[in-house]
Amino acid sequence: MSRITRKELKSDKFALEVQHGVEFVSEHRRQMIRYGVSAAVVLVLGLGWFGYSTYQHNIREQKLAEALRIQNSSVGPSSGNPWILTFATQQAKDAALKAALTDLVTKYHGTEEATVAQYLLGTEAANSGKLSEADQRLRDAMDNGSGPYTSMARVALARVLASEGKLNEGEALLRSLIENPTAFVSKDEASIDLAELIKSTNPAEARKLLAPLRTARSTVSKIAITQMSEIPEK
Repeated sequence: MSRITRKELKSDKFALEVQHGVEFVSEHRRQMIRYGVSAAVVLVLGLGWFGYSTYQHNIREQKLAEALRIQNSSVGPSSGNPWILTFATQQAKDAALKAALTDLVTKYHGTEEATVAQYLLGTEAANSGKLSEADQRLRDAMDNGSGPYTSMARVALARVLASEGKLNEGEALLRSLIENPTAFVSKDEASIDLAELIKSTNPAEARKLLAPLRTARSTVSKIAITQMSEIPEK
């Protein structure tokens, strides 16, 4: 038997590998095509979902913008300017705003835009003295919403709970914000709210919370000084 050189061994090995590869592709062609098609389908579906998601996001933003336009509209005789939204009465304006916000919450619950809508509905209910409704809406925005307005809902809920006599629960919400502030509710702002909440039941701690804020930025400092003057001595 003639001697096989190392070069020939390498060439034979390469040929075998190529042959094996060809045989594998031939035997598994249908499977590979199926996987290739599946990968293409996944890519198409992914792009489709991204486009659909963006489209839905734009719709939610538009609906929220329309609701805020109603909120900022005028009440009285029409100006004749199509760019200025006007309602004949405050009742008509309130009804239109509630309908627009409720539509957002119902159709897009859990999204950031729906969280803003639920927060606005909750604060409006609180301002109207409907504390039970306010509690429900703000709690939903806080627990099931998304985005920075969940922290705003937490502050508003704490105030509602205080109005309902549930001071301990409201206090716990504000303390959690002091420990974990957000872009919308800073530690200083949460401290001011907590001091306001406990100034009658725990004036010493309320002062302790406000004292370092008197030298903070001007707006916070003014509020802290004003609140400290309202805290009873004992």
